[in-house]
Amino acid sequence: MVQARVVKKDPEAINFLGERYSHGGDLWLQKDARKAVALWTEAAELGSLKALYNLGVAYERGLGVQGDEKKSTEFYKKAAMQGHVASRHNLGCFEWDKGNYDCALRHLLISAKMGHGKSVENIKKMFMAGFITKEQYAEALKGYQDAVEDMKSNDRDEAKRLRN
Repeated sequence: MVQARVVKKDPEAINFLGERYSHGGDLWLQKDARKAVALWTEAAELGSLKALYNLGVAYERGLGVQGDEKKSTEFYKKAAMQGHVASRHNLGCFEWDKGNYDCALRHLLISAKMGHGKSVENIKKMFMAGFITKEQYAEALKGYQDAVEDMKSNDRDEAKRLRN
């Protein structure tokens, strides 16, 4: 089924196949990071946000490509501008590492308000370290709680119950 969707140029199927190559062992595929990057590149060109994120990770960590923070940041920015939460979070982490706390907070606040728990954790660390105010931390908590509340549904609760 995946191959049939890949042949039809389905960006999510192409991204999925790239993920399988990046991990190896799944679908009887040998791990091949270069092939994964090639597939993610194709999927990104076809509109997959997750593929943009995966390319960001690949360039950040040097998986199948030469590590390149600038390229990694470009891929994360492209995905974040289209609403990819984890990409926005990673941009915040990059800015934090550079000491750009205001910019880091802006990225992390956006992802926290979209329900990204690790962003809230990082904002808490920023607060505990004295880089942001109590009001900014409170804003992040409120935004995160609102997002989590908005995502609640009976179907999700039932699915979670069935998994346990």
